[in-house]
Amino acid sequence: MPSIRPLPPELINQIAAGEVIERPASVVKELVENSIDAGARRIEVDIEQGGTRLIRVRDDGGGIPRDELALAVASHATSKIGSFDDLERVASMGFRGEALASVSSVARFSLTSRHQGEDAAWRIEVDGGRLQEARPAQHPPGTTIEVRDLFYNVPARRKFLRAERTEFAHIDDLLKSLALAREGVDIRLTHNGKPVRLLKPARDENAALARVAEVLGPEFPGQALRVEHEAAGLRLSGWVGLPTASRSQADQQYFYVNGRLVRDRIVAHAVRQAYSDVLFHGRHAVFVLFLQLDPSGVDVNVHPAKNEVRFREQRLIHDFLFRTLHEALAQTRAGATAPAGESATPMAAAGSDYRPVGSFPAVATQGSPAMPAWPQSSSQSRLSLGVRDEPLADYATLFGAANAPRPAGTWTPPAGNEPDASSDVPPLGYAIAQLKNIYVLAENEHGLILVDMHAAHERITYEKLKNGRVTANLRSQMMLVPLTIAVSAREAAAAEEHADALAEWGLELSRSGPSGVVVRRIPSLLEGADVAQLTRDVLGELAQHGSSRRLEELENELLSTMACHGSVRAGRRLGIPEMNALLREMEATERSGQCNHGRPTWVQLSLGELDRLFLRGR
Repeated sequence: MPSIRPLPPELINQIAAGEVIERPASVVKELVENSIDAGARRIEVDIEQGGTRLIRVRDDGGGIPRDELALAVASHATSKIGSFDDLERVASMGFRGEALASVSSVARFSLTSRHQGEDAAWRIEVDGGRLQEARPAQHPPGTTIEVRDLFYNVPARRKFLRAERTEFAHIDDLLKSLALAREGVDIRLTHNGKPVRLLKPARDENAALARVAEVLGPEFPGQALRVEHEAAGLRLSGWVGLPTASRSQADQQYFYVNGRLVRDRIVAHAVRQAYSDVLFHGRHAVFVLFLQLDPSGVDVNVHPAKNEVRFREQRLIHDFLFRTLHEALAQTRAGATAPAGESATPMAAAGSDYRPVGSFPAVATQGSPAMPAWPQSSSQSRLSLGVRDEPLADYATLFGAANAPRPAGTWTPPAGNEPDASSDVPPLGYAIAQLKNIYVLAENEHGLILVDMHAAHERITYEKLKNGRVTANLRSQMMLVPLTIAVSAREAAAAEEHADALAEWGLELSRSGPSGVVVRRIPSLLEGADVAQLTRDVLGELAQHGSSRRLEELENELLSTMACHGSVRAGRRLGIPEMNALLREMEATERSGQCNHGRPTWVQLSLGELDRLFLRGR
């Protein structure tokens, strides 16, 4: 072995560049974040050949004094932290002091800056890690950094770069993500001399939402809920897409911690669980969320590129995110939010802490006509809505026992259901017909409502079953022979720590040795399930996330199947009172905008959309 010797500074910086500088977008990220930390209100980014030939970033920030220019490109020199206490409470985008040194070691680098308190600007150049003397330059207050011929002296790294279009797309996506968190900063992007993106500063919430729409698409505001919630020293704000705005891949998920875009498994797990009851399998939610907390509660110094963090109270963060988003999505009752295919913005739900982005013309359910009951008829089929051996329930059990005559001919609202001048039309309006014994057609103030009656009734039944499970004592049954399961030591410790919480769900576990547990009791609803696999799944989540909803999810899957089989089927003929009862129940049921499997239950066609179909007004 050769003798031990210190590495030369140039090689140290190139090794650091391998961690920090993955592609041109990585350079843009470091430079733009520095501009943001310098207080810039306007940032211009010029790109040539996808960033391989030129990256130029101009800003109007505070600038760098002449005597600090050389330090700016030195390794681990920074103005953002000065002690370990500062490192524990990082509030700036950058803080490691290695970005410029790393960039300048793998490119032809120049920095021109004029400090706000100085009359002249100065310029330095670094070529392959060799710093040249500063010289005077012309420049307004602020800083311009030019990075030319990226990886020219590291040809092996250059071979890993993709096509020009691909590299520029990464830069564009990066700037859009930064623009969402810094809505007050004017960001301009050009490529090969052509303007590509202009993100004007947002001065109010409407302008901020317009910037979100520019990033996520113009249809997002019409399918999003505004979230504002604060508790336990945490504050969550932003926009979450309705289930109808989901995507096949997780490419529109923006989560910021104290203004820093991060990818975190705790966050991803909490969001996935919050949407688990309303999304198709394999679909991904769309959101822009900002979490604010004390900087000492999060460690941002866990990854060189600063795109990962570690929360000191992971379980608290997970539960806070899950409960906030879960409750927000629960407010998405049919008629209170924009349905699938509708471009209008959602309507605020009365008394909700989660206000949708916009609103329809005011539609109130208070004082609306009374909900008619499902009429009892010998031809009506009975629905299995109980659990196992409980008695069956029929429509009257769900919607009331009153008998309402089926109107014949032209419809007039049944007794107690006539709209009058003093009451508003309900959000889903009044039924007018049934199409192919599958869809309910209704008229409201905006136009035509189409309802998938099976999907809608399935959600109503499912929520009733869940509520019944919560309000009743959860039943469990003793194992005839206790089951011993081998698990990891970490999972065995989780079983011992969370024994009381698991018992509340009907799963009684006890630890048997360093890496084993004994199952003595299981929830009655899960009779016949693979107890060993269920236990391992639950303990695995507890060990990793500090909480588990696996028991609840399995029970929900069973209740969902029961609701599907116990709901009105396509092909069933309904009368007007039955259809109106279904509409009123939809308006009162949580998450009724989607069925249990994530399919939309209703669609609104406005008069404007109907007019366009028939070319009226042209």
